[in-house]
Amino acid sequence: MSRAISLRDVSKKYDRNSYAVHRISLTVEPGGFLVLLGPSGCGKSTVLRMIAGLEDISEGELLLDGVYANEVPPHQRDTAMVFQNFALYPSMTTRENIGFPLKLRDPAADHGPQVETTARMLAIEDLLERLPGQLSGGERQRVAMGRAISRHPSVFLFDEPLSNLDAKLREHLRAEIASLTREMGVTTVYVTHDQSEAMSLGDQVAVMRDGVLQQVSRPEELYTRPVNVFVAAFVGTPRISLLEAVVHAPLDASMTLDLGGQSLVLPEPLSTEHQLLRLQQGRRVTVGLRSEAVRIAPPSQARPGEAALSGVVDHVEFQGHEVLVHLDTGSRPAVVPDLEIAHPRATGSYRRIGRQWGVGRAAALSAALRGRSSAAAVESAVPPVQERRSMVRSDLVVRTSPQRQVRSGAHVPLLVDLAQLYVFDHQGLRICPAPEGGVGLY
Repeated sequence: MSRAISLRDVSKKYDRNSYAVHRISLTVEPGGFLVLLGPSGCGKSTVLRMIAGLEDISEGELLLDGVYANEVPPHQRDTAMVFQNFALYPSMTTRENIGFPLKLRDPAADHGPQVETTARMLAIEDLLERLPGQLSGGERQRVAMGRAISRHPSVFLFDEPLSNLDAKLREHLRAEIASLTREMGVTTVYVTHDQSEAMSLGDQVAVMRDGVLQQVSRPEELYTRPVNVFVAAFVGTPRISLLEAVVHAPLDASMTLDLGGQSLVLPEPLSTEHQLLRLQQGRRVTVGLRSEAVRIAPPSQARPGEAALSGVVDHVEFQGHEVLVHLDTGSRPAVVPDLEIAHPRATGSYRRIGRQWGVGRAAALSAALRGRSSAAAVESAVPPVQERRSMVRSDLVVRTSPQRQVRSGAHVPLLVDLAQLYVFDHQGLRICPAPEGGVGLY
């Protein structure tokens, strides 16, 4: 029987002034699958360990099926935990490892049939007599899962169980975990830093940053309605393009978002969503564009609700079913702390580039991107690809079909679907599309 889990303003402090987890509140319904997602060190594993009883709760309440459980010992919580490092007994066979928790519960009983049933579920019935040292990484993780499954707990807790495996095996075991937990109907809390894993597994995904809960939503809502710039940047592949901009909203002209190298003009009449941007007049904001929000096409092919930009192709990634085109638009890439170690981005303007490869060429490129020069001028302004890559990162990624032929250094026209335009304020909170009920954490 699965259990409901509720955390009410739960915090973990290791000293007087330092919170590892700060006022987390969330609920997992019986049989639900919640994924805790966030960068390393954000506190997600600490939350899992507090649910398991392996960490004391400093503040707040843990409820299991509505019953206060802060002081309940770990062995009485009816949870089973699967760790990142497999945690198998090296001197025990697969059969003995799977059956170990059953033997602890009832030493005199014959647990053979239950162990074999569990092994069949995980397709490891041929490995029952092998020691962990004779198994591959994927097989050892299956055994660790089998040990958790065999006792039929009411809650499964997974602490990055697939992070030590290669990509192909991770994908296979991810599907097995999803299938098994749903088949068994067990409440599951799963910790990962891999957003692809989180989005494919969870009924609900809770994004954490620096011990603070940012957003809890269904995967599709997390992608389309991120509450702040951190969630927008952490969720989605390829990563959302984030550009610094200044809002200009004169009474007698069209509203524009000044991106530095060029401007994004919002067509009149403004949509209800874009009218909210008038409140940001003269302020610096962050513009977010996912790869599917932009297409390579001339202004003459613009559809209603599209605005024109242009860019120079930095490099092209062939993905088989699609192509990712990385472009320099002359804009200022926005920096999101906590993500830049894994995803370094350029933070300087084209003035910085000018100092590296000549003010004249930088000015020529800037003019070309504004549509003031010919394609030939762009070619002469842009240094060789290898030289340019060492100086600047592309600031925009566009998803297109393999049939479209684009080459590095080419100047291409772009059309932006303004219905998919994200705008975040100076604190990183989403202001467009408008937040539902004004909710958001940062």
